[in-house]
Amino acid sequence: MNIVCLDMEGVLVPEIWIAFSKASGIPELTRTTRDEPDYNKLMKWRLGILKEHGLGLKEIQETIATIDPIPGAKEFLDELRRITQAVVISDTFEQFATPLMEKLNWPTLFCNTLEVAENGEVTDFRMRVEQSKLTTVKALQTMGYETIAIGDSFNDLGMIKAGKAGFLFKSTEQIIKDNPDVPAFEEYDDLLAAIKNVL
Repeated sequence: MNIVCLDMEGVLVPEIWIAFSKASGIPELTRTTRDEPDYNKLMKWRLGILKEHGLGLKEIQETIATIDPIPGAKEFLDELRRITQAVVISDTFEQFATPLMEKLNWPTLFCNTLEVAENGEVTDFRMRVEQSKLTTVKALQTMGYETIAIGDSFNDLGMIKAGKAGFLFKSTEQIIKDNPDVPAFEEYDDLLAAIKNVL
């Protein structure tokens, strides 16, 4: 049995932190896992910036409400789920992802959670497990699934390389160059054809 494991931000929806950087006028928040491989380090740095500027969950959620999936993402995901099992595995947080999952017709999502104070300040974050994407893929494999993984960033490479097949989608030139063994695509139709070819 096959299961396709997809990253969320950059693959199905725009990067939330980049959108929030533009909305808040804080250019440092454009930094993502495409730039910083250590997710814990990146998130702690982000929380520091939020605190410094007095911004909390409410302001981020207001930005997320304006975000739509990448054009073609919902149709791609609908077609993918018609032909095989699929799950979204993301380092994002429940408090961010829920409205986006609704716009994608509620795919299964494995993600993390934020700790939020009563005043709306994001005080901390809780990851489900260490290396959540790779750990989740390995767990699915122990359940008898052959995994096919798709992502765009450094933190997706573990799950991409751990399974039956893996693809980069809308990644950076540097990540593509550093991983010549991983097929890279820019269009959903091409990605879907590649997935169908290995199912």
